[in-house]
Amino acid sequence: MSALQSKDYLFLHTRDLPYFRALLRAVESRFYQEIDLPSPTLDLGCGDGHFAQLTFDRKLDVGLDPWTGPIHEAGTRHVYNLLTEANGAHMPYPTAYFSSALSNSVLEHIPGLDDVLRETARVLKPGAIFVFCVPNHNFLPQLSVAKFFDAIGLTPLARAYRAFFNKISRHVTCEDAEQWAARLERTGFKVEKYWHYFSPSALAALEWGHYFGLPSLILHFFTRKWHLSRAAWNFAPILALIRKYYNEPVPQEQGAYTFYIARRA
Repeated sequence: MSALQSKDYLFLHTRDLPYFRALLRAVESRFYQEIDLPSPTLDLGCGDGHFAQLTFDRKLDVGLDPWTGPIHEAGTRHVYNLLTEANGAHMPYPTAYFSSALSNSVLEHIPGLDDVLRETARVLKPGAIFVFCVPNHNFLPQLSVAKFFDAIGLTPLARAYRAFFNKISRHVTCEDAEQWAARLERTGFKVEKYWHYFSPSALAALEWGHYFGLPSLILHFFTRKWHLSRAAWNFAPILALIRKYYNEPVPQEQGAYTFYIARRA
């Protein structure tokens, strides 16, 4: 039985995260089960290592992140052979060292993104796989609250809401596949394959989770825990509500996120 069949990534992520973040990460965890990432592998923007810990059955070779707190937490998870606190535009690695790289929901947050992509291309071997996922051009248009304002003619409010939600999501880029193909081309990559995922309904579940998740945020502020209990019974109601989004077929034409498989040119 494959890891894709044997692991319930939705439960595993929901046990540790607010449900709206868990849903998105669980969908993404499944994608990696069908992708070969040869060693040595670079996790660009590894954060606290939680995603890698749940997604991969082996240690990744190197995790890189510019933030002190998250990367120190990643060190407690023992999922990387080496952790580096550094800016992605200036990596302290030899040229053509890595055989693969991934960056899960990171690149959309980076100003000066082309510099980071060029540096990623530098440290990858020619032909090495680079796998990443990002929100796309559907993300802002499909936000449910903004669509409601559009429907009743309150276009300025819709525009303001989209700007607000994009800000709290810390997105710098939400580009379509053509824009990404051009960006990757000029920074040393070729797109091999991509697909959109996370339907408008799934995005609405994520969007409203930011508001319904306020009690979890308060709990986390005081206890550093997102849930009072990690027992399976505690998550049965929310899992019953969101599992249909986890099980959505892909690709989703109106999906708000895109998963890319690229190659170092």
